[in-house]
Amino acid sequence: MDLGIKGKRALILASSRGLGLGIAKALAQEGANVLLCGRSGEQLETNCKAINAQGNGKADWIWADLSDDNFVQTVTGAVQEKFGGLDILVNNSGGPTPGTTEDMTPEKLETYFLSMVARVITLTNALLPGMKAQGWGRILTIASSGVIEPIANLALSNTLRPALAGWSKTLASEVAGHGITTNMLLPGSILTARLDDLDGAAAKRTGKSVEDIRTEKEARIPVGRYGKVEEFAAAAAFLCSQPASYITGSLIRCDGGAARSV
Repeated sequence: MDLGIKGKRALILASSRGLGLGIAKALAQEGANVLLCGRSGEQLETNCKAINAQGNGKADWIWADLSDDNFVQTVTGAVQEKFGGLDILVNNSGGPTPGTTEDMTPEKLETYFLSMVARVITLTNALLPGMKAQGWGRILTIASSGVIEPIANLALSNTLRPALAGWSKTLASEVAGHGITTNMLLPGSILTARLDDLDGAAAKRTGKSVEDIRTEKEARIPVGRYGKVEEFAAAAAFLCSQPASYITGSLIRCDGGAARSV
């Protein structure tokens, strides 16, 4: 299938590794020009070299930290300088530290709200006028399956990410008439460094081995295994595509059937 995004300009947040990097690779494979964003300049540069070596879409990068007060200004300036505008925005952020509701101090709530919610919304608002003017745009926000089924010991994530779900759904209705789709993609257990960290934390908390934790988790996934970054990225690329123009306001799971909700 031709996704119809060759030459489209895409910004992928938190794309030095993991899901963000996987999405950047998938979009570039389809011929999109991608702007990677993150806190590791060396890793971002290495990623861009690898993507450019494939000879499809071109890749560039910028250093930007979602926890930085100047994040939105830095990113919007780079988008204008390098691309002159934007067609595809993939909102992605690292997850907060594990913990219970009692671990949620006001300081932690404020810190993670700024980086995971407020700056994502502010950046999107800053880039929307250009998409409206050209009559085409894709906004995809990566969150977590905890949005629909809270995950044990991830109280901060379970609290903050659903705020983005409400925002994304509201925004979808407001911008659909401008040719802009707005969706959320929810990963389940996808093999990334973040998942390694969470499994390690669960092992420490329960006294079990990491291998036992993974075996137990995989047994609860109907597909019977953890997902691959490439599988998740393929779903993301489709939602950013031209053929997906009638999908908006949706909250889509990529979790191997793990969530028990309808």
